Amino acid sequence: MNHHKIWTRDFVAICLSSFFIFLNFYMLATTLPQYVSERLSASGQQMGLVITVYVLAAVIMRPLAGQWVDRYGKIAAVLSLALFFASTLLYPAIHSLLLLLALRAIHGGSYGMSSTMTGAMAAELIPAARKGEGIGYFSMFMSLAMVIGPFLGLTLVHQANYTVLFIVCICLTAFSLLFGFLTKEAPKEASVKNKPFSLSWSSIVEAKALPVSLAGFVLAFSYSSLTSFISVFAKEIDLTEVASYFFVVFAVMIVLPRPIIGKIFDRYGEHVLAYPGIALFVIGMLILGSAHSPAVFLLSGAVIGLGHGAIIPCFQTVALRSAPSGRSGLATGTFFLMFDLGYGIGSYVLGVVAQHTHYETMYHIAGLLVILSGVVYYVLHHRVQSRTQLGKAV
Repeated sequence: MNHHKIWTRDFVAICLSSFFIFLNFYMLATTLPQYVSERLSASGQQMGLVITVYVLAAVIMRPLAGQWVDRYGKIAAVLSLALFFASTLLYPAIHSLLLLLALRAIHGGSYGMSSTMTGAMAAELIPAARKGEGIGYFSMFMSLAMVIGPFLGLTLVHQANYTVLFIVCICLTAFSLLFGFLTKEAPKEASVKNKPFSLSWSSIVEAKALPVSLAGFVLAFSYSSLTSFISVFAKEIDLTEVASYFFVVFAVMIVLPRPIIGKIFDRYGEHVLAYPGIALFVIGMLILGSAHSPAVFLLSGAVIGLGHGAIIPCFQTVALRSAPSGRSGLATGTFFLMFDLGYGIGSYVLGVVAQHTHYETMYHIAGLLVILSGVVYYVLHHRVQSRTQLGKAV
């Protein structure tokens, strides 16, 4: 039964490597805007550029990373982690906005590569019969990083200084590199390893993973409103003191049911999770837009977290299962490529909406948009799958 085991030494190692990647990401994402404002006297638009440049670089590198990890495996992953580590080393030496933007582009590119490659390696280490459960556990480490990262980053800035923050980030990326190096990859077919590098569409994007990835794009568009504006919204409705607990509740509701969600996927399929998850996400966003008390505010975080925790591993596993053997890296890269695009575009567009209306209105609109994710999922994946199965039966 060892071939059905999820928690192997190598799976734990790659999960920890991914955890430290995302811990670094969330620590810097919550503290760099403040750093740029205080130390480099940057404007609000320039503060936004620090995030945008990072995300765009990650988006560009994800599909390439998928192809590289499918062909070169662990070697490509370790090199991307080494670049991620080297980029983090340079933060304490940067004292101008232009140099910081250049570093953010390199760091974002290495983040896109390393997060894609570790995800692909993890997927290949998970037994096929327990793929949904395994992906759920793997993404749980990302959820933990989402809770710990902002709290740790802001605490270091407030209790110490930015130099200490950067030193801690360097140590974390060193751990990520170490655990990535210690991971033994799953065997690859010779045909995959010998496949020549190409910049053609089919070589950088897994077309069969696009349908569910487009549904993920819409979800990320809406989700971006949480990370980008929740603190500003909390201040507007006089709930600043409980704002920091929103993502704690959010992440707890992602993590707690994760083992059950993975088993439900493997036993009953993706539809049992996708539609309830989307419904919960919509309801949670509508509750958030109407929140004016700490209890309702935190309740919205719990409901959104439960929905998010069902949808993301579900969509990601569907993307992986849709891809042919040897293209799991491309499938992972394609999914996160669309997710990052939705996140980047959504944070800008919904910011414009909030500027011309109110944050309550913006969250209501963002919540209703998630319904579109369900429509895309049904039209491009569920209905097509049903027709295919019907054709085989006939």
